[in-house]
Amino acid sequence: MATAKPLTKTQIVASLAEKNGLTKKQAAAFLDSIQDLAVGQTKRVGKFVLPGFGILVKANRKARMGRNPATGQPIHIPAKTVVKFRVSKACKEAIVPPKK
Repeated sequence: MATAKPLTKTQIVASLAEKNGLTKKQAAAFLDSIQDLAVGQTKRVGKFVLPGFGILVKANRKARMGRNPATGQPIHIPAKTVVKFRVSKACKEAIVPPKK
C-alpha cells in the first residue's frame, strides 16, 4: 500500500478557496493571517487555542545532563524555551477512535 503525501500549502489554499467560495489569493491571505495570529499570540501570551484542533504552547525545558551517543561522554544541555502542539481530544478521537 502506497502512503499518501501530505498536502502542500498550495493544495490547502486551493481546497479552502473551493470549499468557502473564495479566490485562492483570499484563501492564502486567510491562512497566512491565522499563522501570524498563532505565532504572535504564542509569543506574547504563551498559548494559542484553535478550538476543535489543538493548542500551541510555549514551554520551558530545564537544564539537564545528557550523553554524547558517539563517545558516551556526559554533556550539559542548557535550559531552553520550546514550542509544543497539543492536539485536542475531539480532533484526536476523530482521527483515531478510542477502543471500546
